[in-house]
Amino acid sequence: MMMMMMMIHLSCVSSSSASTFFKPFNVSYDHRAIIIDGNRRMLISAGIHYPRATPEMWPDLIAKSKEGGADVIETYVFWNAHESIRGQYNFKGKNDIVKFVKLVGSSGLYLHLRIGPYEEMQRFVKKIVDLMREEMLFSWQGGPIIMLQVIENEYGNMESSYGQQGKDYVKWAASMALGLGAGVPWVMCKQTDAPENIIDACNGYYCDGYKPNSYNKPTLWTENWDGWYTTWGGRLPHRPVEDLAFAVARFFQRGGSFMNYYMLVKGFVVTTVYFGGTNFGRTSGGPFYITSYDYDAPIDEYGLLSEPKWGHLKDLHAAIKLCEPALVAADSAQYIKLGQNQEAHVYRANRYGSQSNCSAFLANIDEHTAASVTFLGQSYTLPPWSVSSQTSIKTVEFSLPLSPNISVPQQSMIESKLSSTSKSWMTVKEPIGVWSENNFTVQGILEHLNVTKDYSDYLWHITQIYVSDDDISFWKTNEVRPTVTIDSMRDVLRVFINGQLTGSVIGHWVKVVQPVQFQSGYNDLILLSQTVGLQNYGTFLEKDGAGFRGQVKLTGFKNGDIDLSKILWTYQVGLKGEFQQIYSIEENEAEWTDLTRDGIPSTFTWYKTYFDAPDGIDPVALDLGSMGKGQAWVNGHHIGRYWTVVAPKGGCQDTCDYRGAYNSDKCTTNCGNPTQTWYHVPRSWLQASNNLLVIFEETGGNPFEISVKLRSTRIVCEQVSESHYPPVRKWSNSYSVDGKLSINKMAPEMHLHCQDGYIISSIEFASYGTPQGRCQKFSRGNCHAPMSLSVVSEACQGKSSCSIGITNAVFGGDPCRGIVKTLAVEARCIPSSNTGFSQI
Repeated sequence: MMMMMMMIHLSCVSSSSASTFFKPFNVSYDHRAIIIDGNRRMLISAGIHYPRATPEMWPDLIAKSKEGGADVIETYVFWNAHESIRGQYNFKGKNDIVKFVKLVGSSGLYLHLRIGPYEEMQRFVKKIVDLMREEMLFSWQGGPIIMLQVIENEYGNMESSYGQQGKDYVKWAASMALGLGAGVPWVMCKQTDAPENIIDACNGYYCDGYKPNSYNKPTLWTENWDGWYTTWGGRLPHRPVEDLAFAVARFFQRGGSFMNYYMLVKGFVVTTVYFGGTNFGRTSGGPFYITSYDYDAPIDEYGLLSEPKWGHLKDLHAAIKLCEPALVAADSAQYIKLGQNQEAHVYRANRYGSQSNCSAFLANIDEHTAASVTFLGQSYTLPPWSVSSQTSIKTVEFSLPLSPNISVPQQSMIESKLSSTSKSWMTVKEPIGVWSENNFTVQGILEHLNVTKDYSDYLWHITQIYVSDDDISFWKTNEVRPTVTIDSMRDVLRVFINGQLTGSVIGHWVKVVQPVQFQSGYNDLILLSQTVGLQNYGTFLEKDGAGFRGQVKLTGFKNGDIDLSKILWTYQVGLKGEFQQIYSIEENEAEWTDLTRDGIPSTFTWYKTYFDAPDGIDPVALDLGSMGKGQAWVNGHHIGRYWTVVAPKGGCQDTCDYRGAYNSDKCTTNCGNPTQTWYHVPRSWLQASNNLLVIFEETGGNPFEISVKLRSTRIVCEQVSESHYPPVRKWSNSYSVDGKLSINKMAPEMHLHCQDGYIISSIEFASYGTPQGRCQKFSRGNCHAPMSLSVVSEACQGKSSCSIGITNAVFGGDPCRGIVKTLAVEARCIPSSNTGFSQI
């Protein structure tokens, strides 16, 4: 059973911060930890995947990860981005991995580089290792790379499917990697049979019980799943930060030494991490994975801090760092039972015969009931399944003042509408079927990806069906309809008869039974198969394919079924607009015409307009909630696929109880709403005016309702009780009695902060006493200190951040004796450029 724990640091000192530039240093490991330049380290890793952001975003993302307590940045090496054509490499723009690694190093952080893929293993891994060596980026060269990973995405889960060949492959991959002479440790995640000289590491929601397959290896957690993958039409999962922090603290409590924030997909492991990001273009995995790669990460896909997750984890990381001297000095912890369901794990720094430094983890096994324990003569209250640190809860408000009847959920982002795009739109229809000379005709049904080579989501299958008058009479007499039947299909099928859309089928390898209606004579039958992301994990994934499987036939004819796999089909890859690149800012051959409101909604239609970039530096998003399904481009940059499919109305929880083991169906949100409607447009892709927006719409939508929105944090809320523990940042300078930390001598604090470039303009609510409700729904309780608003306003107004002590003295005395008091605050943040205030 998982436990709640709280970490207590006793007379520890903070570890020194990393320097701006590295001198060459060696990296090794023993059974306890990774050893950097001769010193064991407790390492916090934050995943940032460089292609899911722009180079202009990288410095800020790295800085926020460092501020949040990260020592290491982890990233995949994206084979699909770097080598979309065999032997032709792309290391430019958002694929400039060398620039990204150098930015990490210049920030004073280390880097864990995770190289794949399954296919093309040796050639590509060697390419990347050689590139890093040539750029002097390994630790022994003065670079930030301290660790590498080979065989991505948990090959151990699939190894048994390949029998002895799977086992041989693991050994070969390890030998190949070590033979490249990278000079840093290699890791295999979730590979229980990793060879002796490769570290096997844990992936999961909880890894506190994990031990590597050899005593000589440290306990590493390469994938701490801080979110869960989201599919079109799915609810939005939310892993509470209390549970995530619990899992991290528990891992270090039980001997862990390296932890990386990651996330899990339903059934598949993919990547999102400390920073979410965006799957621009057609890079979203699949099938049916949404374009956003935010996934409840501590830093969202726009680069904004997700509170309370980021701040809560920052406090936890600070506590771990305070404990690091004792954690790295001890080979194992001393176990002390404190009660029926309470325990302590104590680490003492006695490497040189001294026990002056020690750290203790106090755990309450009970999932539901708080417990009071006595440890080293002091009393501590241990809530169930939580780590005792508080942070602000942030929301985003509309740019105009909120109406009283508008509710903003505590943990959601609500984007402020800035402006609609131009009221002037142009349009061009996408031809249905054959549109170029680059088509071909063969007998039978071909596999989708073998034809498209993934250059497009779309593959047209065109044939002619002859219908006799006898068939027409047969259908009328027997009240039947001819039907297209396919044994199995993925992901989307559109059926056209004589140029008209007749029906659609959506699913992953589902059966198709689509009634159609023919006229007498020759009829054009067009089947458009579409992919919505490709399989990116699993055994024999290369055999998954796309399009149709099994029998494909027409049923219901007088003379029997027609086997469509035995007739001639003409194939056309992609859309005409795609291959004309009509989304480009360059001139093209498309014949655009003015769009009128009478011309919508329309299927398989291209739209374009122009819009001005919003002022300021806040992140920008497109609201495509008025559209159906398609793709979007801004100034030639592919924003990604969009789809306004709605999540089920049921299954979400009104309140989230973080206690107990987390699973993907726990704490879900967004029921009854489209899974995604806002799409990130990086600032670096915009110019001041005349930005080209091009939309390809498949099912019909209203482009006149598309709008541009800004993402920013305008409301900051927090609640802190006088029973809470003091902020972690004060523990290293805390009051000490006989070498023992006395946190009871320190007062808890509330810390409010706005995002970069914003200041606190006003305090909307403040009450010290027994306030009720939640963010933007706070109300006074029976106990209230009259000075609450003035105290908070004086401390915070006009500043980017502020702290307030939670004591009776601060608020002019005890407003209600014998009752535990709480301070609840709601503050409004505005851009500092809009005021005469200076940031303090």
